[in-house]
Amino acid sequence: MIYFDNSATTRVLPEAADRALRSMTEGYFNPAAAYGAAFSVEKELTAARTYAASLLHVRPEEVYFTSGGTESNNIAVFGTLRAARGKKRIVTTAVEHASVYDTILAAAKQYDAEVVYAPLLRDGTVDIERLHEVLTPDTTLVSIMHVNNELGSRNDLEQIASKIHTYAPNAVFHSDGVQAFLKVRMDWMPCDLYSISSHKFHAPKGIGILYVRSGIKNSGGQIGGGQEKGFRSGTSNMPAILGSDTAMRIYASHTQEWHASMRAVKERLYRNLTALPDVLLNGPTLETGAPHILNLSFVGVRGEVLLHALEQKQILVSTGSACSAKKIGKNRILHAIGIDGARQDGAIRFSFCPFNTPEEADAVSEVVAEQVQLLRKYRRR
Repeated sequence: MIYFDNSATTRVLPEAADRALRSMTEGYFNPAAAYGAAFSVEKELTAARTYAASLLHVRPEEVYFTSGGTESNNIAVFGTLRAARGKKRIVTTAVEHASVYDTILAAAKQYDAEVVYAPLLRDGTVDIERLHEVLTPDTTLVSIMHVNNELGSRNDLEQIASKIHTYAPNAVFHSDGVQAFLKVRMDWMPCDLYSISSHKFHAPKGIGILYVRSGIKNSGGQIGGGQEKGFRSGTSNMPAILGSDTAMRIYASHTQEWHASMRAVKERLYRNLTALPDVLLNGPTLETGAPHILNLSFVGVRGEVLLHALEQKQILVSTGSACSAKKIGKNRILHAIGIDGARQDGAIRFSFCPFNTPEEADAVSEVVAEQVQLLRKYRRR
């Protein structure tokens, strides 16, 4: 099997799985308990938080563990609006992941907030030159993703933060970093809130992080026993946290090498497939996009049909976000950047991990070429 759907989820590293297993079978104590064995687990929890903070260039007390990217995004949006006073105004984009896009719509309805969408360029990034048009002094929240999960478009968070500070100085700036963390370089944290999901970098599912800048107003998440300093209660998911910590450390120690490896696979696949007729790139150029996502349209072929044809050949890809895979209708992300009709219908997302190879890209290219030719011939009939 060749797995080119790593933006949906990734295979857990053996070292991360082993650490999670040991946490479940040996160091299974609740870190909130008062005895010595629990204190050892608490030390591991603190070390994991401290290391994550170092990669984010923030303080450990600003890092909160959640159940994943969706919960982190929900807390970022709802927690900010609950804590805000007066009329609420949200600036976001039309290409956000559903856990931000739909959450904002739900929160706006609950809190009677105005939602405004920032202008986009054709590559799926925010139009920095026009961003000021939607920023106002009474803006409550700005939520703009770091890397788009379907296109690989990479927003410049530093430039966006600068615009926010100038034109909407009272706004809280959130970014969904689920597809960006460890995949693109970030030398400092320009956001007030930043979301992470660990299963995107070879860690277990069910664990995520929300960075919350000290001093910003956010009412937090669920109420309970006061874990995470009362910001997000619930018994700490230590197997997932420690598995995530191990995966994070391994990934961070290979960042440069692994980025280059993924980009090499992406470029090989792009060159092979765009040699076919009527194959178009969606989103950013190879150079400006994230190293692990490639979105191509095979005009004259339905993406879903091609997906299942490839599946029969033991090749797994997607037509977009896994969260939207079973939804029928228009692709909101592609539509937002002006891609509709046959080009939208024929879109396929390929997404890579450091363990994919150029040889796999060649093998996939051969099968795709064969299937596209067959499907186009069948459709013309």
